[in-house]
Amino acid sequence: MNADARRSNFLAALLGALAVAVPFGGLALAGVFDSDSEPAPASAPAPAPAASSERSGSSGERSGSTAARAATDVSELYERVSKGVVSVETTTAAGGGTGSGFVLDEDGYILTNEHVVEDAESVRVRFSEGAPVTARVVGADASSDLALLKIDPDDHALTPLPLGSSKTLKVGQPAIAIGSPFRLAGTVTTGVISAVGRPIRSPNNFTIENAIQTDAAINPGNSGGPLLDASGRVIGINAQIASTSGANDGVGFAIAVDTAKDILPALKEGRKIKRPYLGVTTGDARTGTGAVVAAVVPGGPADDAGLRAGDRIVAIAGRSVTQSADVSSAVSARKPGDEVEIRIRRRGADDERTLRVTLGTRPERAT
Repeated sequence: MNADARRSNFLAALLGALAVAVPFGGLALAGVFDSDSEPAPASAPAPAPAASSERSGSSGERSGSTAARAATDVSELYERVSKGVVSVETTTAAGGGTGSGFVLDEDGYILTNEHVVEDAESVRVRFSEGAPVTARVVGADASSDLALLKIDPDDHALTPLPLGSSKTLKVGQPAIAIGSPFRLAGTVTTGVISAVGRPIRSPNNFTIENAIQTDAAINPGNSGGPLLDASGRVIGINAQIASTSGANDGVGFAIAVDTAKDILPALKEGRKIKRPYLGVTTGDARTGTGAVVAAVVPGGPADDAGLRAGDRIVAIAGRSVTQSADVSSAVSARKPGDEVEIRIRRRGADDERTLRVTLGTRPERAT
């Protein structure tokens, strides 16, 4: 399947970085303009969005937080930051696509999603005013779904967006998304942070940790655009939606801005980012706690250490494992070549043992 088709039909059911449970399906990259296939229904209930109010009586008025959000005026914020948001247009051997992005600094660096510019033969960015500007891809990282573009700063006046932090975000705080859904440049939508710390699937089938869930509308074409806080600081990079229709159902995901901060130096230098690799697929245990190994990559680090399908991981690197995501988080916090201890149960609670695994380097794509 060519890259354009994969972008259009990609349904990201949360897989493990090295293995995460599949709590729901129907996650779609939001950077495409059209989708030719009907998304599969969720395989399990999606995470509950932030509480919303109900319509009241015959007046049709909305009460509670929904009314408060609807009344929020972000016009001043939009006027201040919208000139720093761009539409991203690509051409590929199979056609092309669109997405969004935003200006990082006055040197002409622009951040977007990797899946927006994947396999691009040429890239242009379009500001709110003026002709489109040619851009080049400086660095791209499929594992985080982030890509860095560069334009000549003399080609257009630049309005860099300030970067905030995703570490201190709280559920219920305002969230504002700006981008080009369905090629409608400069579109702003508002909502709240519905959840933090979500694992989502990257374009190369690994896990992106600590994604931000929001009910601010994110649709095809929003990918790569900023998710902002109430002060206009970037807190995330819009990337995916959970949907059974292919359009926004109130569950969108943004890559945490701190994830971007961590890899920006490497992207600017065009360096490949090396990440640790365990080589298993896991799922949440149906009873009790722990992560059950569903598959082991032949010849991978876990295989070499003796891990088997059916083993239940109860601890890794000295920390208890209550769910599959704990395995991915523990591995992601380390480096290739690190040795970690994995405590497992095999064939019942009475057969518990510790395996020592030397982490490898993550391949280009999960198998």
